[in-house]
Amino acid sequence: MGDVVLMVLIFAAFALALFLLDAYRTRRAEKRFMESLYGDCGRLVQKEYAPERFVRIGSYFQRHPSPRQLDDITWNDLGMDDLFKRMNYTLSASGEEYLYYTLRTLKQEEEELLHLEDVVGFFAEHPDERVKVQMQMNKLGHTGKFSLYDYLDNLDYLGERSNRKSLIQDLLFLPFLALLWVDFPIGILGLVALMVYNITTYFKEKNEIDPYITSFAYIMRLLDVCGELEKISIPVCGKEWERLRLHRNAMQAMRRNSFWVMDPGRGQASGNILETVLDYVRMVFHVDLIKFNRMLKHLRDHVEDVDALIGVVGFLETAIATGLFRSSLEEGWCLPVFEENGKGLSMEAGYHPLLSRPVKNGINAERGVLLTGSNASGKSTFLKTVAINAVFAQTIHTCTADSFHSVLYMVYSSMALRDDLGSGESYYIVEIKALKRILDAAKEGGRVLCFVDEVLRGTNTVERIAASTQILRSLRGSNILCFAATHDIELTRLLEGEYDNYHFSEEVRDGDVMFDYKLQEGRATTRNAIRLLELMGYDKGIIEKAYRQAECFMETGEWSTVG
Repeated sequence: MGDVVLMVLIFAAFALALFLLDAYRTRRAEKRFMESLYGDCGRLVQKEYAPERFVRIGSYFQRHPSPRQLDDITWNDLGMDDLFKRMNYTLSASGEEYLYYTLRTLKQEEEELLHLEDVVGFFAEHPDERVKVQMQMNKLGHTGKFSLYDYLDNLDYLGERSNRKSLIQDLLFLPFLALLWVDFPIGILGLVALMVYNITTYFKEKNEIDPYITSFAYIMRLLDVCGELEKISIPVCGKEWERLRLHRNAMQAMRRNSFWVMDPGRGQASGNILETVLDYVRMVFHVDLIKFNRMLKHLRDHVEDVDALIGVVGFLETAIATGLFRSSLEEGWCLPVFEENGKGLSMEAGYHPLLSRPVKNGINAERGVLLTGSNASGKSTFLKTVAINAVFAQTIHTCTADSFHSVLYMVYSSMALRDDLGSGESYYIVEIKALKRILDAAKEGGRVLCFVDEVLRGTNTVERIAASTQILRSLRGSNILCFAATHDIELTRLLEGEYDNYHFSEEVRDGDVMFDYKLQEGRATTRNAIRLLELMGYDKGIIEKAYRQAECFMETGEWSTVG
């Protein structure tokens, strides 16, 4: 007997040691993670972005459409996927999806931006509270390769589920139990038959609901995290905390007795006696199936509450990500200034946030801007720099510049277009459609800021210049500001009274082309395309004839045949 007791004690001590060791490792990992949040707040953790992940990341954005949002053309033209990755300091699926939504939704009320600034500023000044929120976001985590919204949409595939059959099967135990006092063998036989039937039918329904437990698990974590967030004192988030309480309370009925469904040991051969007993209770009485159906009904009735909670925690993480993004900008940043009655846009020492050693440029534009210069001189990068800062100003209230003054715009672009092979449309058709949508947006009212790189490059020179002139004239007015880049020097003269001319230049030195990437006033005066042919070793005859033909055109305005 003593040996048995000793063995039991040894086994208990061993189990306790394993438990304590696991708890110690968990706590140590948590401590290290917390220290990293304090110490490496400006370092972005590298994440894998498979194509299907971006489909998931856009889920919150797709379910909250707004006329204020950047369209796909502008988003792709500006390379916003890469900018999203650059500032994705989020730790949860909700935060990640809300950050994406934020970057694509231009705020048209300064009040929204000022509130975001209050929250960003609070977390910057209170690192303890920031880390507490981040720890909760890390607990919330992700949902796998699908968005929570995908799971919510898929709930419809379950159809209407009723507990009537399971409840009737449970109630049938009562007459068989009563029959034990009258005819024990028949009572036992009836109970066993009912148990076998219930267990047999249980597994079919269990297999149907198991794929949906992932969404339930995330919602349970969401409710837990929201409860913990309410305990953190963040005075500037009074409205957010009210929303947390309101929508979390509406979801509490889903939590009651949810362990029957959410127990991680459910259906697992863990060897735990209690878990085994609970599993048999589930199989015989369908307790988890009944609770699942009740949770499903409650969830279907409260999808808007779940959406609201995702919005709140996503907003908090977006504010934190914005602050961390700012701290990572070695070239500096500024807060935008919005002038309600202002005109145009001004930027000092602006730069593209993805460049490691950017050349900074500034501009003060009260009317349209026409950029000229050779390929690779910096025109497209400058257009993107201004556009990205305009988008950042109205989304994350942050600009990569020394100063940025503007009014609140809707931003459109037509820059990095290509043939649409799927629809069979040529580059030119794609281009004129992209430009048409900008003209339509300007007609609808509101202020429009647009960026066009190489107007109508998909057609012949004569018609390109004629059509480009009229389109660019249409892209100006009291409610529209256009930045356009072109190789057509003719446009700078035709539009001289309506657009301000700026250019980028280069210098041929020691057999190489040197770019300084500095924006200069006036139209481009250098032409180095033919010179580049010479540097690349083209035949001298080709070079000389090309020079003579170009000079002839510049003098007469007509092309001559040079043999």
